[in-house]
Amino acid sequence: MTQQQSRSWQDVAETGRGDIPEGLWTRCPRCSVMLYKQNLVQNLMVCPECDHHQRIGADERATQLCDPNSFEPMWEALEPVDALTFSDLKPYKDRLVGEQKKTGHKDAVVCGKGFVKGRSVALACMDNRFMMGSMGSVVGEKITRTIELGIEEDMAVVVVSCSGGARMQESALSLMQMAKSSAALARPDDAGGLFISVLTDPTTGGVTASFAMLGDIILAEPDALIGFAGPRVIANTVRQELPEGFQRSEHLLAKGFIDRVVHRKDLRSEISRLIDYAGK
Repeated sequence: MTQQQSRSWQDVAETGRGDIPEGLWTRCPRCSVMLYKQNLVQNLMVCPECDHHQRIGADERATQLCDPNSFEPMWEALEPVDALTFSDLKPYKDRLVGEQKKTGHKDAVVCGKGFVKGRSVALACMDNRFMMGSMGSVVGEKITRTIELGIEEDMAVVVVSCSGGARMQESALSLMQMAKSSAALARPDDAGGLFISVLTDPTTGGVTASFAMLGDIILAEPDALIGFAGPRVIANTVRQELPEGFQRSEHLLAKGFIDRVVHRKDLRSEISRLIDYAGK
């Protein structure tokens, strides 16, 4: 931390005045330490004090994983529709407009192609900022197209999951995406392709129950929440006391559900190494 940064924070702490620009500082949600935002960004949004991996958007994820200026977004014009005229606290069509303005994207996934340390990949990054990364018809379609792109251009397919599951506002249309994306993965499997699934916090619901757990290699970030139903639902169903952290990536690694827990700073190297190992 520079002397100027330290002085700015000390002034606020002593005087209570907001004389520094808003957004320069943020608090770690785990250890509650105040962090200088620029330092946090340079550390890939990982807390330098407690190593907590904070959630990041799809654009930031693609930038972190891909070589500089190599990622090419595709199918950006695909947009969800309110086929069921669904309304909960507010109409689904109005909710979509709000989420699109907030994120700058049509839906909860950014897909395209790029290079990871010189290795070409078809990449899909889910965006938790858009309705908690829930999977509707457009998300399922774009992920399916990413899988097909990997087959057509003989590239490894990398999908970074960050989702609350299927999107209830699209009902059965959303649930159909589970079968659609899972069936699409049979093609690279038959063609000898490579699918690397990266699980981040959280990966839950219908995403976990479909493509997220079908990777040839399944990686996860540290302490990521991964599961289908919530712990209370499971506990009430099985009527047993569940071990602490049983839905976290480290526990799933110990039980053989995932292949490796990888720190965010090492993801690029790990993905490129796996691509080389698989001969892709």
